[in-house]
Amino acid sequence: MRSILIQVILIIMVNVGFSQSNQDLFNSLNRSKLSPMPEYFDRYINLVEDVPLHDAFKKSINQLDHLDLKKLKAIGDKVYAPGKWTVKDILQHLIDAERILNYRVLRFARHDTTAAPNFDQEQVALNVKTDKRTLPELITELKIVRQSTISLFESFDDETMRITGVNWKYKISVLAMGFNILGHQKHHLHIIEERYYGLIK
Repeated sequence: MRSILIQVILIIMVNVGFSQSNQDLFNSLNRSKLSPMPEYFDRYINLVEDVPLHDAFKKSINQLDHLDLKKLKAIGDKVYAPGKWTVKDILQHLIDAERILNYRVLRFARHDTTAAPNFDQEQVALNVKTDKRTLPELITELKIVRQSTISLFESFDDETMRITGVNWKYKISVLAMGFNILGHQKHHLHIIEERYYGLIK
């Protein structure tokens, strides 16, 4: 019995040490440490501040916490041009895309080199049924998905962070995928501010 107890304690100590090691890594990997910067996705990644990935994730949740819900509700289903997504469609797109990107990240991390299938974002957007959902629901879901993303990245060690795979048509590392997810949010929320706020009368 004592032997089993000692083994359990040792396992806990090893796991705590491993977790702390990963946490320290998560707190030290800045955007500027991406080398090389992945092609195409740099347009999103460069929107993120040059801070550790951990801080960038925290800032992304803070950005969601400070969305102007009053303005978003006032916009309603208005769009700035025919065929464009509504604000709720954009939020659902962020949710869906992050889930898909996390699936790809997980496959990269586990050395699954099978080509990841692409997804048709326009086709997906046609079937989101956001007219049946509220803005607070969507924002809450996005934050829940983000917390899951954070947990996933917190589990990676340095070697895993540097594993690369092909996302769509371009080679990208696990670490870069984290910044890409956050830059994707910044890109779309900027579009809402720039092109949708002006629709409020």
